[in-house]
Amino acid sequence: MATMFRYPVFPHLQEPRAPGLSLRSPPCTVMAEPDYLEGPCDELIKPKKLPNPVKSSRNHQDLHRELFWNQKTGLAPQNKPELQKVLEQRKREQVQKAQRAEQEAHKKRSDLEIELLKRQHKLEQLELEQQKMEEEQENTPEFIKMKSNLRRTRLEEGGEERTT
Repeated sequence: MATMFRYPVFPHLQEPRAPGLSLRSPPCTVMAEPDYLEGPCDELIKPKKLPNPVKSSRNHQDLHRELFWNQKTGLAPQNKPELQKVLEQRKREQVQKAQRAEQEAHKKRSDLEIELLKRQHKLEQLELEQQKMEEEQENTPEFIKMKSNLRRTRLEEGGEERTT
């Protein structure tokens, strides 16, 4: 039986086996080898690699260059999983909360301090009211000030005459 393939297609059918030989035979190829691989052929179109639009983009090249530079200089970002980052953040927040609680515990004020703070607030409010009054008086026109001064002097003169 003549075949057009380099290897026989069904070798176990063509060659009788001896009873002492194993059933395993050397591997055989069922597919035929192409004949154009034997020599160079100018008629064939040689395949070219397709350009990857992602790799050819300027942004990708810049990013790759930056990552390569950071890796080379040792500035690479920490490759921690997201869960680990979240757990570390929670731990930091708990520590900060505990520190705030300790500070507030130290800041507890006695009754005397509370009373002093109340008086201080009252004094500050009085000072603010006085400043507002002074500003209002400064902003009033001159003739109104003179008129109020005249009234005071009349009242004072009238009060003295009645008492004498």
